[in-house]
Amino acid sequence: MAPPPATAAAAAAVRPHLLLRRGGGLLPSPHPGPATRAAAAGPARRLRLPPLRFSLSPVPKSLSSAASSHIPVRSLFTGIVEEVGRVRRLGPPLTPPSGGGGGGEAPGLDLEVETKTLLAGTQLGDSVAVDGTCLTVAAIDPAASTFTFGVAPETLRRTSLGERAAGDGVNLERALTPSSRMGGHFVQGHVDGTGEIAALRPDGDSLWVTVRAPPEILRLLVPKGFVAVDGTSLTVVSVDDEGGWFDFMLVRYTQDNIVLPNKKVGDKVNLEADILGKYVEKLLAGRVEAAVKADS
Repeated sequence: MAPPPATAAAAAAVRPHLLLRRGGGLLPSPHPGPATRAAAAGPARRLRLPPLRFSLSPVPKSLSSAASSHIPVRSLFTGIVEEVGRVRRLGPPLTPPSGGGGGGEAPGLDLEVETKTLLAGTQLGDSVAVDGTCLTVAAIDPAASTFTFGVAPETLRRTSLGERAAGDGVNLERALTPSSRMGGHFVQGHVDGTGEIAALRPDGDSLWVTVRAPPEILRLLVPKGFVAVDGTSLTVVSVDDEGGWFDFMLVRYTQDNIVLPNKKVGDKVNLEADILGKYVEKLLAGRVEAAVKADS
């Protein structure tokens, strides 16, 4: 089934939660200030955290399984993108991890990302959402203005990060602090799976985006509810379970400050459904199971 045509009424109704946050303000600065540049310059030595550790926990195949309630929440994000970084390198670790790998499984990769503003105040071991995937900062190179993250094999299987290449843009957001403003929704950085861009439709200076998604994610989406797409908090407009798609709108400001508009039809995107929907599904499944046992 083809996606429904966009209407003026639908365009007026949607309000995606997509403001860019730079420092503590709402408007971006095109160039880092002197203080930021001084912090990024820092001592010209490369910092590395051994051994690499990853903060993305494996996601159960069934979102309604009993194991889903045991996914640890190590970090929390809002889905408000702070900066679009640039991939510098994605490949095998330059320094082999101590202790070796296990069982001949395909090894993880190092993801090195260039940033203009996020180095200041970020330390080894901090969590950063990269295209919506919670990763741990394993190395910092102030001279090159880069972070390096370890990307585990499970992360490569669950997300689209393995398809990134040098020069690609990625959405970046640091984990919340107690004083952060909640401009989006609760985003864990635990990617549930990937979707595929099915359509990009201009509507004035806005952009409608239709994404095909698997049933286990679609069933957790509702119109006017939340979804994180490549780590960006978005308001769902329509959901078609039979057609296997949902859509949302990007306003002009958002298009200028996230990666998604640069992608094309057929490209993969990382999807994370709202955690509240997962808990509701879990509770209802438990009640249904209890009712069936009581009747048997």
